[in-house]
Amino acid sequence: MKWFSAPWTTSLAFCVLSQVLLHAAERPNILFVMTDDHASHALSCYGSKINQTPNLDRIASEGIRFERAFVCNSICTPSRATVLTGKYSHLNGTPVFNIFNGEQQTVAKILQAGGYHTMMVGKWHLGSDPTGFDYWTILPGQGRYLDPVLYDKSGARVYPGYATEVITDIGIAALKNRPKDKPFFMMLHHKAPHREWEPDRINAAKFANLKIQEPATLRDDYATRPAALPENAQTIRHDLTRRDLKLTPPENLSAQEKNKWLGVKPTEVEIEENGVKKTLTGEPLFQWKFQKYMRDYLACVQGVDDQVGRLRAWLESEGLSKNTVIIYTTDNGFFLGDNGMYDKRFMYEPSLRIPLIASWPGVIQAGTVTNLFALNADYAPTFLDIAGLPVPGDMQGQSLLPILKGDQPKSWRTSMYYRYYHDPGPHNTRAHYGVRTESHKLIYYWKKDAWELFDLIKDPQEQRNIYDSPDAAPIIEKLKAELARLRSELKDEDEFANEIPKDGVDGGVLKWQTGQGPNGPTAGR
Repeated sequence: MKWFSAPWTTSLAFCVLSQVLLHAAERPNILFVMTDDHASHALSCYGSKINQTPNLDRIASEGIRFERAFVCNSICTPSRATVLTGKYSHLNGTPVFNIFNGEQQTVAKILQAGGYHTMMVGKWHLGSDPTGFDYWTILPGQGRYLDPVLYDKSGARVYPGYATEVITDIGIAALKNRPKDKPFFMMLHHKAPHREWEPDRINAAKFANLKIQEPATLRDDYATRPAALPENAQTIRHDLTRRDLKLTPPENLSAQEKNKWLGVKPTEVEIEENGVKKTLTGEPLFQWKFQKYMRDYLACVQGVDDQVGRLRAWLESEGLSKNTVIIYTTDNGFFLGDNGMYDKRFMYEPSLRIPLIASWPGVIQAGTVTNLFALNADYAPTFLDIAGLPVPGDMQGQSLLPILKGDQPKSWRTSMYYRYYHDPGPHNTRAHYGVRTESHKLIYYWKKDAWELFDLIKDPQEQRNIYDSPDAAPIIEKLKAELARLRSELKDEDEFANEIPKDGVDGGVLKWQTGQGPNGPTAGR
């Protein structure tokens, strides 16, 4: 199929090996830490007023913060495929939750062939087992927060504890056991702060009674954006379930009845405050839902920040920090009540924009901030460039290494292309693609033949669709031309416009459910 890359070949591997001219001790280690659904506006280094992330902030203060980092397709599995391949969804064959083709070229395979010890720990969420890694142990599917199951080549195992801490423990153990004569490349992927936003006990207590400031657009009426938003099913007001809200089911329910009860989207909730029981409906219930959602979400983020601090402290204690590039990001942005929503998928800024921070002692100048556009397709070329390895010509991202070194490339992109395919999907989000420039955003919902245009300078919260404004005609013409140019450059020929692959059956989930492997699914308790 034309949308799959050619399988990894031995000829390319030999080509890579021939380029390895540096001694292992001189080549930097690469530690790539990625969370799931971490909104950039939930980091204090990005200006958050609702939480503090000191350990993540330290990466930015000692290195670089990208103000304009974006994803090419704001959903978990496609984003991870793009990170591995440096390609958009239509070329790596993973537009939705279908199984990732592990036979294709990936950055892990190239680094492995180029002399790096490669490791993958945590959330994988690509259906197929990892390839190109010397060591891997991953969550099956979405994984779970408490006593998580992880599996490797030998089978599945339960790890007692909280997922964010467990994944960090495993990552540190893998680093301890790595071969010391090679540089390392580690992908450390956390489940947090993904739905259902289950925090650890200590951080849950820290946020339990905080009053979270509501975003200005929490009560968005979507008046000028009828193409998609009124149809979507990811609003805080209507679509959070009893499970999301951590409500306790009645006693004596069967497992099936309990699961059904938890899946209901409640229109009234009984709570107890200061010993007094209250029944919430309407606006008071909406306000309570927002507070509950945000407290749990932010407590999960705080757990990540804690563990990033612990991981960095270990690197420093081992003398590894001076020659290790640390990159922190997430797989997509997230709505924190913005536009009244949770989740991602849309091309609107809270979903499109992601945190991207990196530190590299002696190379990245401390406190650097850049407004140059970065994409998640840029990560693979950047890893290879850092390692001194050639970047394959079919990767669609650009190496960020010049920017990390403080350069301002003259020919750097000033626009980016986005495409989301899953229509309607469980969240009833309409498929769309679009272009974002420094000042404007144009979105097209091709199945509805509907357009949206936003002036990001005058309307940064994207409240006014000005597509039908007579004054917008010149900018629309310019943006449509740029959209066509990007689609041609990226070889997007509408491969999945009308028919997307079916959701795949996750092999890791099957291994867990069937207890395959010598360790069995209950070992480690």
